[in-house]
Amino acid sequence: GTAGFFLLDFSAEIQDFEKMTQPSKSTECPLPLRKEGREKVTGRAQYVDDLTFPNMIFGTTVRSSVPRGRIRKIFFEGDIPWNEIVIVSAKDILGKNSVAHILDDQPCLADELIHHAEEPILLLGHSDRFLLEEARRNVRIEIDPLPPVLSIDDSLARKEIIWGKDNTFKSFLIQKGDVNQAWNKAHLVVEGEYVSGAQEQLYIEPNGMIAFAEPGGVTVWGSMQCPYYVHHALTSLFDLPKDKVRVVQTETGGGFGGKEDYPSILALHAALLSRKSGRPAKFIYDRAEDMAATTKRHPSRTRHRTAVTKDGRLLAMDIDFVLDGGAYATLSSVVLSRGSIHAAGPYNCPNVRISSRAVATNTPPHGAFRGFGAPQSIFALERHMDHIAAELGLASDEFRRRNLIQEGQTTATGQKIRENPDLEGLLKSALDSADYNKKSALFTKENRKPGQKIKRGMGISVFMHGAGFTGSGERFLASVAGIEATPAGKIRVLASSTEIGQGARTVFSQIASEALAIDFDDIEVVQPDTNLVPNSGPTVASRTTMVVGKLIESAALALKETLIQSGYLANSYTRGEFKNACANFIARTGPLRVFSQYQQPEHIQWDDEKYLGDAYGTFAWAVYVAEVSVDLSTFETRVENFVAAQEIGKVMHPLLAEGQIEGGVVQAIGYALYEDVLWKNGSMWNNRLTNYIIPTATDVPRVKVLFKENPYRYGPKGAKGIGELPMDGVAPAILNAVEFATGARVDRIPLLPEGLMKALQSPEQGRKMLRRGDK
Repeated sequence: GTAGFFLLDFSAEIQDFEKMTQPSKSTECPLPLRKEGREKVTGRAQYVDDLTFPNMIFGTTVRSSVPRGRIRKIFFEGDIPWNEIVIVSAKDILGKNSVAHILDDQPCLADELIHHAEEPILLLGHSDRFLLEEARRNVRIEIDPLPPVLSIDDSLARKEIIWGKDNTFKSFLIQKGDVNQAWNKAHLVVEGEYVSGAQEQLYIEPNGMIAFAEPGGVTVWGSMQCPYYVHHALTSLFDLPKDKVRVVQTETGGGFGGKEDYPSILALHAALLSRKSGRPAKFIYDRAEDMAATTKRHPSRTRHRTAVTKDGRLLAMDIDFVLDGGAYATLSSVVLSRGSIHAAGPYNCPNVRISSRAVATNTPPHGAFRGFGAPQSIFALERHMDHIAAELGLASDEFRRRNLIQEGQTTATGQKIRENPDLEGLLKSALDSADYNKKSALFTKENRKPGQKIKRGMGISVFMHGAGFTGSGERFLASVAGIEATPAGKIRVLASSTEIGQGARTVFSQIASEALAIDFDDIEVVQPDTNLVPNSGPTVASRTTMVVGKLIESAALALKETLIQSGYLANSYTRGEFKNACANFIARTGPLRVFSQYQQPEHIQWDDEKYLGDAYGTFAWAVYVAEVSVDLSTFETRVENFVAAQEIGKVMHPLLAEGQIEGGVVQAIGYALYEDVLWKNGSMWNNRLTNYIIPTATDVPRVKVLFKENPYRYGPKGAKGIGELPMDGVAPAILNAVEFATGARVDRIPLLPEGLMKALQSPEQGRKMLRRGDK
């Protein structure tokens, strides 16, 4: 056959789009357009693989094929001009061979021991990508295999300690009240075990990095969420002063946590290859390598034991929460922390004990993923709440309603709720919008019809998500952001927070323009570059708008006050007057820049040792309702309608906020029903989009998004975090709806058709309940 290439001319369409998206001069459209939108849809945005440098070489990674073992010998075989290939091994690392982050346990390149399949051993470089791939295929590594640890249960039970005490990276114990004294007072004690699998972030753009290591310095460009994480890793490995390392974020095609810590590894690899070759080095992963080698959502196992009164009040919650951390610690401690704190949910319970740990296995390290820890523990909790309601003979919504936390009450960590979450109001709004009561009655009746092959059900979840770093994290981070005026009267926002598709540039511009009372189009958000912007912290933890946005707002207000106090600007001014004031100030006084540093609100009191107190400055609150249909011929579950009601403080940009919720719900539908990471000897077996199934446009329902505003005084204009919230409550709402429809009690996700079939064939399978009987 023949192959053809079609060159399509979209110039006319691009011109039409640009005319359509020119900034409006009227006041009829209050929502500003996305700052980066035009560049992206017209193809002008520069991603890392669009960049090229003179004399550049490409890099590839030679990885382990076994999950655990000892390297014996490396052979370079085949008809390959090996003298032309740049080869980097652990012996080329002059300093400490580790990826600096929370712990330094992960080597940059494996030297002797292998701790997971896909572990990087060698780096190869050449200007010919095709020759480079042939060279990679002709490297043979002789490894003496060792017995691997491949599951949570195996890690907990293993007598051979590999990583230290109990194979545990991190553990927490959160206690409130006296759990042990509560059991004898209970009318009912209910137990359950809940399991969640790994999930691939599957950002559109795979990981990529370019590095140029010159004598005494390193510069890297790449796709990332956290430039200063990469900066720290580079300064540590190469033992360089901070001013000799530069990190530049290129346009980034999605992250979801998967580009939080992993880009540090790729930056180190590119820089090592560049230093040895003396040339710029580019690494771009293809989809298969990205899926197999990078981090994923932590698999989890959660056990609940809950005591309740006869009238359905919570007496005690005893929760055991375990995460599979993979081979190295990476971000497991912070994922475990957030999952633990959210494990008891938005409920008022006088006695709570949460025991948690992240354990080591011989799989690639797991890392951050939208919600990081909370989706796992909230899935378990909200399934368990439905089980308890059923045992009590109460409706799911009524049991929750009787236990919802209110202003003045305390969470599992003893944090006093200082705002009115109005969860009962949110619950009513969500149920009314979903027509929950009417549909529940209708589906119950229809499901009982003989021979009914399509069963329908309704399910709910109630949850919260803390915004920002946990406890004293924001105080220790001490983030800085700034505002700079140009002689032309434009304003430049200086922050290391990255745009990864969530709309950060747009919201930052919106915050600055409103604080300065100038046009949105007069704001430019500087592309994160560690030579140009201060460390405003990582783009994670639902903190970008709430924490960094507040710093930008404060800096903008301070800049305006500087101009007013110095006499260059009146209290009331026009756009032109503001531009003139900036130009005059700079001409006579010098640069006009203002920086703002995070100051922890006085009400936040946290004990890092006891893990008690104010875990977060505030929470976002939500109630989700899922409507599903289940085909008993194919055992497929389909989400037909979905309602997402949430309180996120002030909604800064309703369109972007709604998009965040809709996108998160779709991603969480994948987590609940489709995305099954298959492991084979410690490697991801289905690392292709042909066999790793995600929901498509035809698989997702209409998502109705409801917002309730309750401004938070420490966020810009009252905004809270939003990005991770929608990942948390979708899976339990869906599985609660499936149980409503079919009666099948399935407490493991993803719920694939074969899993549902097995549960319906063996109704008692997976059910672990303990009843103490009436008191």
